[in-house]
Amino acid sequence: MNILSAIIVFENLHEVRRLCHWGPIIALTVIAVCSSMAILDSIIWYWPLDTTGGSINFIMLINWTVLILYNYFNAMFVGPGYIPLGWKPENQQDTMYLQFCRVCQGYKAPRSHHCRKCNRCVMKMDHHCPWINNCCGHLNHAYFTTFLLLAPLGCTHAAFIFIMTMYTQLYDRISFGWSSVKIDMSAARRIHHPIMPFSVASFAATLFALGLALGTTIAVGMLFFIQIKVIMRNKTSIEVWIEEKAKDRIQYYQTGEEFIFPYDLGSRWENFKQVFTWSGTPEGDGIEWPVNEKCHQHTLTIEQLKQKADKRVRSVQYRVVENYNGACCPLRKGFNTFLRTPCTEEPRIQLSKGETIFATRGTKWWMYGDKVLDEEQTKAAVRVRGWFPRRCVEKCLYDSANNTSASEEKKDK
Repeated sequence: MNILSAIIVFENLHEVRRLCHWGPIIALTVIAVCSSMAILDSIIWYWPLDTTGGSINFIMLINWTVLILYNYFNAMFVGPGYIPLGWKPENQQDTMYLQFCRVCQGYKAPRSHHCRKCNRCVMKMDHHCPWINNCCGHLNHAYFTTFLLLAPLGCTHAAFIFIMTMYTQLYDRISFGWSSVKIDMSAARRIHHPIMPFSVASFAATLFALGLALGTTIAVGMLFFIQIKVIMRNKTSIEVWIEEKAKDRIQYYQTGEEFIFPYDLGSRWENFKQVFTWSGTPEGDGIEWPVNEKCHQHTLTIEQLKQKADKRVRSVQYRVVENYNGACCPLRKGFNTFLRTPCTEEPRIQLSKGETIFATRGTKWWMYGDKVLDEEQTKAAVRVRGWFPRRCVEKCLYDSANNTSASEEKKDK
């Protein structure tokens, strides 16, 4: 019903456009190819109307497909849940512990982050997933993780069907010689009589589907184990990163602090229940969360503010000395720059000579930073940040990154 309501209700009709993206197109194509080929091969290998085992095999195969699509579309159309535009905490004093989002014109609730793709602040954001063309967050985390579990299981079943079909159909057609193996694809079976012919085209299609199924099982299975690992600790992928940076900050400055992750309830089962419930709707409203007894609601947001301040201190000012058109893999910026382009969906930014950049991180060949904008753009909440080739900039002799006035201090969205 959630899927139908997302499609039929007029005000949610725009959500169907999420399908028009390379991620869902590829994901649904893989599901369609593996499912349809597994059904056809089941008819050839284990005709479901002849035996009880064949019927069970066929019903299980259909169930995998239905469950995978159900959780996939729910993860896509239910969405992660968004912080209301212009949101403020009930207690005005709490605003000092929160970051302000200039795009949403409101404060970021604990565990929320602004998604550049969705252009909204997302509740308990884990990541933006291109395969569902949506964020994975508070409301759809369970659907997304269940999809990651069911997809490898369904593909494993499909791969078994593909292997058994090729084995049973080719067993009597293979002749072994002293120096070669010959396969007669046109030879009639002497024992079994499949309801459908198994031709060269069928063999090629089955082999292709087998490759897709095995690849999906490995890739999606690894993603599932990553997700279930962070769920058992009641974290998100972003929060794992924040915790690591907290430890690095404390070690770098030798502050003697002890950072305790506030949302780990101390029990894997209790953490698990924060995401997975019988109703399918996760616990909580996406704004307030149960926390460790040694922490409070703003323990993590206070740490984030400290990290933002540290980031501004460590940022280095650069001046652009070479134009850059924002290409993902620029051909004219050197062979290593072309080959070592960052493998991320984060944007590249165009550069013009004379502009100023505050770089916050980078590699040997690329850097990531914020472009310094004029006063009007800053007031309009415009922000230009992303990757650019290191060879296009040079470090300013006088680094004013640490002398930036409070009004010009940047806050991440």
